[in-house]
Amino acid sequence: MKTKIRRTTGNVFADLGFAAEDAEHLKVRADLMVALTKLLDARGLSQAEAAKLLGVSQPRISDLVCGKIDKFSVDTLISMLAAAGAHVSVSVRRGRAIA
Repeated sequence: MKTKIRRTTGNVFADLGFAAEDAEHLKVRADLMVALTKLLDARGLSQAEAAKLLGVSQPRISDLVCGKIDKFSVDTLISMLAAAGAHVSVSVRRGRAIA
């Protein structure tokens, strides 16, 4: 069997077949979740300590570290990052033309 290799679009969600708009939302949320998880890991916080810092429950932190993307909005993730002392900035680039 020959394996077919395709070049990535740079968005795994688009590559998996999600609609363009959904793929963009998922990628933004995933990027924010990764940044928050890395920040908490770098501080060596337990889930209970992270929950206290961010003002959420420990099960909420468990959802974060388990990657339950459907449980988090962009707004919630930005608020959590801000509570952790992070600065969030947004970059917008021109996309490909829509037919």
